[in-house]
Amino acid sequence: MGRKTAGVDGKKALETAQRLALFEVLVKNWKQWQHQPLKRVWIPKADGTKRGLGIPTIAERAYQCLLKYALEPATEAIFNANSFGFRPGRSCHDVQKGIFDNLGKKGIEKRILELDIERCFDAIDHKFIMRSVQLPRAAKTGLFRAIKAGVRGEFPISESGTPQGGTISPLLANISLHGLEDIGHQVRCKSIRGGRGIDAINGFRYADDVVFILKPQDDAIALREVIDRFLEIRGLNVKEAKTKLVQSTESFDFLGWTLAVRTNDKFIFTPSQKSAKKVKAKVKEMMKDSRFNLEERIDKCGSIIRGWRNYHKYCDMSGDYLWSLRLWVWKFLRKQGRYNRHQTNKVIERAFPKISWKVNSHIKVKGNKSPFDGDIIYWSKRENANYNGITVNLLSKQKHTCTSCGLKFYPGDKVEIHHQDGNHINWKLSNLEVLHRECHQHQAIHGEVRVRKASSPLKGGKAC
Repeated sequence: MGRKTAGVDGKKALETAQRLALFEVLVKNWKQWQHQPLKRVWIPKADGTKRGLGIPTIAERAYQCLLKYALEPATEAIFNANSFGFRPGRSCHDVQKGIFDNLGKKGIEKRILELDIERCFDAIDHKFIMRSVQLPRAAKTGLFRAIKAGVRGEFPISESGTPQGGTISPLLANISLHGLEDIGHQVRCKSIRGGRGIDAINGFRYADDVVFILKPQDDAIALREVIDRFLEIRGLNVKEAKTKLVQSTESFDFLGWTLAVRTNDKFIFTPSQKSAKKVKAKVKEMMKDSRFNLEERIDKCGSIIRGWRNYHKYCDMSGDYLWSLRLWVWKFLRKQGRYNRHQTNKVIERAFPKISWKVNSHIKVKGNKSPFDGDIIYWSKRENANYNGITVNLLSKQKHTCTSCGLKFYPGDKVEIHHQDGNHINWKLSNLEVLHRECHQHQAIHGEVRVRKASSPLKGGKAC
């Protein structure tokens, strides 16, 4: 939401000339950068309350992004292997795979401590953030000004936290919580044999969402004491209402999934009821949105469903979680009077595209690897897994390399298929190649096609 929301200057986007002017200002005056106040925007939370976002201006976001580029490679070198949230090259599916592997063996004996940190982004101690950040003095001063920026109409200076909506906020939260997922190694517990020893309690963190997997002999009380001391130093504390210790056979929700170990010691992942309820509400709202014509609404519905099913494609999707929604959309389309029964059956397939799924088939990122470690081949091949169909074949054929600039595809790169002859109807493999979005936009053939399109009504130009 923050990316599409204007700051206090009211600007949602900049023209090309304005971007160049901002670049000149950043290059010359980044050491003296002064932050404007933030704009307060409230968004609803799942429990009915509202979360306050602090939205900076586009100029502030660009400045914070420069700080992030300088800081992120150094932090990635020390971050823990079981920290996955808001990090390049890592995703929710890596957390899912890690938990699956840990609960898939003798999981029926284990317990899960689900941890919720109260007002994490809003309460992080500023002094701790500044002690933990390694930057040149001028950049560190700019970062201090960024986290101290107040909210217009509420308070002139922020006393704690890093505003949600800022470009660098997720990275600062990761820096502050670094080590929490590994805290189980500090807990002494009694082993099954009756001796004293140190057993590692596996923890998995996605930003401020954390779960710990405890064996029968692990001391949950001692673990909580260490966690509380860890958070207290950072100005944080556990939210007791949402923190719970459950047996693995009791289902619990994490990142939109419901996790449980069955009595036959089989571990399962399924989409959570909250996740299904949310996508149903979103689709119904879209189908009723009169700002778009019916065809556009169907396509937008397809994008929502495709995204939801892609997110859950490594879960057990044998249950048809959206059958009632599909029936509702089918009836809604029939009421519009545009399609007969047979036409509606075809259109509904476009609104609810099928996505192949396979339980636990995701390949987890290797150890504590990072896109900044120089292993270009590993990260280029890993990026290949994010695509399907003809794109995968082209990436393999090109050895994960952009044929325009000659660089490998990295996580986060925008990849597009380019038609070499400019004809988007010609899908022969010999006519296709995969390029970075930036490289694709500057292909000469597209300029030629636009000229032909403009001249076609008068001169019979050939358009594609």
